[in-house]
Amino acid sequence: MNRMTTASTRKSKDANRERARMLISCPDQPGIVAAVSRFLHEHGANIVQSDQYTMDPEGGMFFIRIEFDLNELERRLDALELDFEEVVAARFNMRWSIARADRKKKLAIFVSKEDHCLLELLWQWQAGDLDADIAMVVSNHNVMRERVESFGIPYHYVPVTAETKAEAEARQLELVSGKVDAIVLARYMQIVSPTFIENYANRIINIHHSFLPAFVGGKPYAQAYDRGVKIIGATAHYVTEELDGGPIIEQDVQRVSHRDNVEDLKRIGRHIERIVLARAVAWHVEDRILVHHNKTVVFN
Repeated sequence: MNRMTTASTRKSKDANRERARMLISCPDQPGIVAAVSRFLHEHGANIVQSDQYTMDPEGGMFFIRIEFDLNELERRLDALELDFEEVVAARFNMRWSIARADRKKKLAIFVSKEDHCLLELLWQWQAGDLDADIAMVVSNHNVMRERVESFGIPYHYVPVTAETKAEAEARQLELVSGKVDAIVLARYMQIVSPTFIENYANRIINIHHSFLPAFVGGKPYAQAYDRGVKIIGATAHYVTEELDGGPIIEQDVQRVSHRDNVEDLKRIGRHIERIVLARAVAWHVEDRILVHHNKTVVFN
């Protein structure tokens, strides 16, 4: 890394130290943007980016993402949050959060035997394109230990069988509790329990190897081949108790033909999966996603 790159990186980190991201969802009504903007202005904040969306303008929901700079953010943030709840949020019945831009989210990546999605995240993290810290990789197989540890990331092998699933999940929760902000299922081929999901609601991201809601469950590429589809895809979504039914974050597709067999579909699909999952994870750690019922609003 040359001196110019180092200086640029340091400047970016210094700028982020005073920057925060606000996410808001609430019933739509006049005056929301004015009230939020006025509040931030009166507290000395400078809005640097704002994106908003209204779902069903007549009696629907309003969503907004705001980035703002505030001098001495670390010292003043707690008081700002208390004032915002009292002055603005309660008035408009808001669900809201504020996150500091310089506080990188910590991720745990769960993986089984296939490495393509995991490696994409590791490469993006290593390159600085994924604005997060990968705290650990957890796997029910031991085959990728050497590769993961070569990145300097802890690797935890937790075998899972039908008989030991509850015990394995307890061990996994022990590993991640208090240590990570979100969990990424990078082709982790196990169904997680409702108890596990409850601990990380809207903070577990899964990649499913089909264009949901088509071909839910196991062997979607075989299902797609049997159906003779001309387009295959991948879907990143938050995990809920409904199998492959959680709020969709990102999807992409690629055309295929009658000449492609199941192995061809898998090969083509792996590329789509890795890109779709990496996008979804990046948007999550950058606080760009708002969940409303079983949908997402993504300010990308």
